[in-house]
Amino acid sequence: MESTLDIFVKAIFSENMIFAYFLGMCSYLAVSKTVKTAVGLGAAVIFVLTVTVPVNYLLENYVLQEGALTWISEDYASLDLSFLAFIMFIAVVASIVQLVEMLVEKFAPALYGALGIFLPLIAVNCSILGGALFMQERQFSTILDATAFSLGSGIGWFIAIVAIAAIREKLRYSNVPGPLRGLGITFIVTGLMGIAFMSFMGIKYGKEVVEEEPATEVTTATTNQQLENK
Repeated sequence: MESTLDIFVKAIFSENMIFAYFLGMCSYLAVSKTVKTAVGLGAAVIFVLTVTVPVNYLLENYVLQEGALTWISEDYASLDLSFLAFIMFIAVVASIVQLVEMLVEKFAPALYGALGIFLPLIAVNCSILGGALFMQERQFSTILDATAFSLGSGIGWFIAIVAIAAIREKLRYSNVPGPLRGLGITFIVTGLMGIAFMSFMGIKYGKEVVEEEPATEVTTATTNQQLENK
């Protein structure tokens, strides 16, 4: 099984929400005009992902799955509430986003005004729901693994939006061809950054290295045997 560190690192780089799955592109494109607003939204996404995915993990494993309610009574062993997963996941996300919105409005009103409608729209940001659905699909063995995945995904999204915001600030002073100004050049830069992040897919993580070692040993033994026969 993958270690917690492997899950965390892969979520940031080789499985980046923006560059690998293109999730959360609406907010990514709309709020990345300045680094300041990008940092604010990125931090909010990290917080929401880090809180919602572990909470949804607990819901999935102790409430929604078939037989998950046996901790209440054995009478519920055959009860399957998995059909409520989407509704429950979205309800958790919406609740946490509402909390974030109130905190930002209270302690950073300037940032709240700069983010505008895109702060409450985190509730329907597909990267947030995507994190919960990936958690459900991959069946992480512990809540620590789910938390590492959610934190890594949030940091990866943060890196992506801050990086594109910094580039877009520089592009204002560049001689970009007229038809490509605005979103045109942003899409091109995003594509190039996605290609760059694909290089992280070549990293061998702990599980992959362990799996390859026996094959290497067998190959070496076979080669030695062939040399002895000659």
